[in-house]
Amino acid sequence: MTDVLGIGADLASVVGEQPDPVLFATVSGAHLYGFPSRDSDVDLRGVHLLPTADLVGLGEAQETRARMWVRDGVEMDLVTHDLRKFVRLMLRRNGYVLEQLLSPLVVSTGDEHRELISLAPGVLTRHHAHHYRGFAATQWRLFEKSGELKPLLYTFRVLLTGIHLMRSGEVQADLPTLAGEIASPAYLPDLIAAKAEREHGAADILHARAAEDVERLHALLDEAQDASALPDAPSAYEALHAFVVRVRLEGAGGGRDGVLEPVGAPGGLPVPGGVAER
Repeated sequence: MTDVLGIGADLASVVGEQPDPVLFATVSGAHLYGFPSRDSDVDLRGVHLLPTADLVGLGEAQETRARMWVRDGVEMDLVTHDLRKFVRLMLRRNGYVLEQLLSPLVVSTGDEHRELISLAPGVLTRHHAHHYRGFAATQWRLFEKSGELKPLLYTFRVLLTGIHLMRSGEVQADLPTLAGEIASPAYLPDLIAAKAEREHGAADILHARAAEDVERLHALLDEAQDASALPDAPSAYEALHAFVVRVRLEGAGGGRDGVLEPVGAPGGLPVPGGVAER
């Protein structure tokens, strides 16, 4: 097995130091999206499990925890949500947390992670298109303000992810894979190569040309949403409710596996491909 980031052991040790059990931790951000730079930071995301007393007592529960540190000049950050908060976000057509859950760059996993993956198809709806449409609009505004390559690549990535999801019912976050499956601008590989050299470099592309391509992808996303076979509402609410209650009452029973490897997603919902290597 190849540790594609070269930091698997370091990340796994950080996860093990958390005050409450971590049900899973994965790598998100540019490494997941297929366009990391040499100086990209490492975004580690996951779920922790608070004790029941923390949720029913008088104190403010730490439903979200964050930690940042630097290793060999690389900035890393770990953000985890309590299980209940994470599942609530899943039910709110939040594609971002689904990409974290299904990331093939796995630092720590266990039975609860695998069960949550199996329930993920039941939260997908055609309204997830709104998440990706809004995310793309935000990133495009950042690109117009800064002229940097990073928000432009994010704009293309989220639009293509949304189109793919509406058409196939599958979450795919890797931009090179998406570009090979959906009619995309021919210059995307060059932009990805440029991003690999510098995290905050300028985008060497005419604004008008990029704007035309972004507008076309927005139209494709609208068409894909209109034609999507995805339902209007999640079907997994009761199953997820039962899962959260059971895990909370029983505690984290599954073994923690400190690994960095692809995790298969049952139920016809493959994880994003093209990032991890074996």
